[in-house]
Amino acid sequence: MWNERFRDAEHAYGTEPNDFLAARWTALPKGPILSLAEGQGRNAVFLAQQGHDVLGVDGSEVGLARARSLAESRGVEIATRVVDLADFEIEPSHFAGIISIFAHVPRDLRRSLHRRVVSGLRPGGVFLLEAYSPKQLGMGTGGPPDLERLFDLDEVRGELEGLMIEHGVETKRAVVEGQFHTGDAWVTQILARRP
Repeated sequence: MWNERFRDAEHAYGTEPNDFLAARWTALPKGPILSLAEGQGRNAVFLAQQGHDVLGVDGSEVGLARARSLAESRGVEIATRVVDLADFEIEPSHFAGIISIFAHVPRDLRRSLHRRVVSGLRPGGVFLLEAYSPKQLGMGTGGPPDLERLFDLDEVRGELEGLMIEHGVETKRAVVEGQFHTGDAWVTQILARRP
């Protein structure tokens, strides 16, 4: 599915960074950054433009090829790796920051992935997440059509044991990010730090 979506001539979610990331990126410490479900590169390229060393991972080789092309067009470099998030090993205590922007995986996989995220952050490292919340179901402005892949704020907080939540909200905001995310939407946002 993702290879087909990312083959389109247009960038499915645009070429500009996610709004929450653009507003909060300064909270990310210097050092290596991991971007989960990076897609076509808009967020990794933005962080590289801010001077970060970024690894973008995704299950779509087509999306990551587009990510590298976007980076080249903007005069920056990013590393990419095609992975299945179900078995992707995050090196313990390695990353200064990890971002997860609209990475809608099934609940059990999300729980496992978040345990690896907590372990993968260095002391002082930051996890930044935005995803559609359960209230988004039926809105028709983006996101998966089933509750299993939507992010309940309290559940996500519980999955991040070991991190200090500095910002955790469920909010309605205008999401205008390419053709598949357009309109008022309910989102869950997290900014958490490893002590």
